Amino acid sequence: MTTTEIRRRRRPGDFSRGTIAILFVLLSAVAAMPVLTHPLPPLSDYVNHLARMHVITAIGSDPLLAKYYEVDWAVIPNLVMDLIVPFLHRFMDVYLAGEIFLISIFVITLSGTLALNRALYGYWSAMPLISFPLLYNGVLLVGVMNYLFGIGVALWALASWIWLRDRAWPWRYLVSTLFVLALFFCHLFAAGLYGLGLLAYELYRESQHGWKLSLRRVAAFVAVGLPFLIVLPLLYVSPTLTLAKLNFWEANGKIDGVMLVFTTYYDLVAIALAAIVIAASLWAMRYRVLHFHRFGWFLLGVGGLVYLAMPRVVFATYMADQRLPIGLAFMVIACMHLELTRKAVRQAFAAVLFVLLAIRVVEVQTVWQQLSRSTLDFRNSISEIAPGSRVLVVYADSSAGDNARDLAYVHAACLAMIERSSLVTTAFTVKGKQILQVRNEYSHIADVEDGTPPSLGQFLIAADLEGDEIENYWDGWPRNFDYVYLLFTEPGAPNPDSERLQLVKEGRRFQLYKVLRPVPEKETPQVKPEPAVPQAAPQN
Repeated sequence: MTTTEIRRRRRPGDFSRGTIAILFVLLSAVAAMPVLTHPLPPLSDYVNHLARMHVITAIGSDPLLAKYYEVDWAVIPNLVMDLIVPFLHRFMDVYLAGEIFLISIFVITLSGTLALNRALYGYWSAMPLISFPLLYNGVLLVGVMNYLFGIGVALWALASWIWLRDRAWPWRYLVSTLFVLALFFCHLFAAGLYGLGLLAYELYRESQHGWKLSLRRVAAFVAVGLPFLIVLPLLYVSPTLTLAKLNFWEANGKIDGVMLVFTTYYDLVAIALAAIVIAASLWAMRYRVLHFHRFGWFLLGVGGLVYLAMPRVVFATYMADQRLPIGLAFMVIACMHLELTRKAVRQAFAAVLFVLLAIRVVEVQTVWQQLSRSTLDFRNSISEIAPGSRVLVVYADSSAGDNARDLAYVHAACLAMIERSSLVTTAFTVKGKQILQVRNEYSHIADVEDGTPPSLGQFLIAADLEGDEIENYWDGWPRNFDYVYLLFTEPGAPNPDSERLQLVKEGRRFQLYKVLRPVPEKETPQVKPEPAVPQAAPQN
């Protein structure tokens, strides 16, 4: 069914714009509950990003942080959080500023989905609200904040292009260029998501005109990409360009990337949500009230091909391909239309909407409540660290960290940067990816390549290395670090090196040790031998 036919069949019984706005506000409030009730959400990279926000704000007034770190502002396609959260941090603590930024991701993503649906169908619809449960997804658990914010901007960008498509071309290209510029500083992959959506939409338009090729039409099609030319000079002057060769593709994980759209903690919950959506869709299709915009098929086709061809690592950034499906999911939902002319259909839709979101929120809230006890223990352990200390992170189990319930621990040590002005080895300080850098005099004892922390075996072997034997930042650790966080331990695990480490604090999945400095041996003073006393000759 075409957009024109849907508009003709639309009757006043649909949800009004005011009702849709009220539903949006209510659902947003429900979706934000886990974030509002957990100032430190257990998301993997989130704490690391939050620590960088604090350093950016406080480095000018904190000599301990300034001793270890410096902020090197540069043209990097990964800056939106660095621009927004430090500004908010001036007026509030960094944890509240992070919560506001996280909730803003929810708002801009869902409003962008609504706007894209409005641009495709010509009027506001409540159908895109069905995407609320997808706000909590596997990609969010990893904590890639800038990219997730960029998804919302990309949705608004595509909606704006469609709104302006049949209007004066200068405005369309100007607005598109501004969006590309904004998306570049959100995340380079978010700019790519917008480009993918534009390609699919222009192919859809060509199909509407019967694929009639002419020089003018080909030129107009190619010109759609002109706003993206601004990316080239930006990348040229960006230190990110030095990472251009760090790419690789792999087939394993492609299905996992799709599953990240739906799964968070419990597979059963994902199955239940899918079952409800499928059942509701079959019911809607039976009564012919659910429609799918033809643009959506082009989006699925183009997106599927790009996803299969996309490398796992691009510009040294992991999960490059696995981030794509969640962005496509919101665009695909925007292509759906549900006729809500019947009162029963409206009531059923509203009921399904709240049930779906309630299931997802209860799931997340329950797990976060369980994890919050461990998170609180970890945060309390930070107080045992002396201000300005150097903290090394070690994995007791090198295979751990991928489980969704362990993600909160992966970068939790970065809390020491916020609370104790410490140097932490796992802080994101890769040149070309972040503006936060470790000062040269300490870069040899920090992970400046965003690698995996040493395993317990590597850690123990490295204790006595020195001189030419030094290859890794953790080599010779007793001389360079004050504390060691041993992550993914079992309760009651023994001290791995009692001669060099003293247990300070222990939690469910971590141990904090203080490094015992080797006491230099005192030199034994040399005693000069007394001159021999001549013995008297024996008397006869």
